[in-house]
Amino acid sequence: MPNRAQRARFGFGPDRRLARSADFERLLKQGTRRSVSGYTFYIERRGTGTPRLGIMVSRRHSAKATERNGIKRCIREAFRLEQSRLEGMDVLIRPPLGVRASAAMLARVRELFARIAP
Repeated sequence: MPNRAQRARFGFGPDRRLARSADFERLLKQGTRRSVSGYTFYIERRGTGTPRLGIMVSRRHSAKATERNGIKRCIREAFRLEQSRLEGMDVLIRPPLGVRASAAMLARVRELFARIAP
């Protein structure tokens, strides 16, 4: 069983999520936009603190909610594993249309998070 420090380091609690629409709008308007391999990242550096993640997956990605949730799960897991590289950043990600949740997608998103890290 991981201890409390390990859970905090690799966790994905409420302090690591972008949940307010104001945060999404701020990143969409003021964040640095980077498109890498079809994924669009909106990034803003906050200085210090834990990194925070927002995900934009719509019905255009898939009509089935289970498939959209799978995509979001893969992105969250990749972020959870790579968050130590993203200290003090807010990241909003929009995956390409037609992407499907898989181990390959998880590996690809982890690689992309590593590339956008400072």
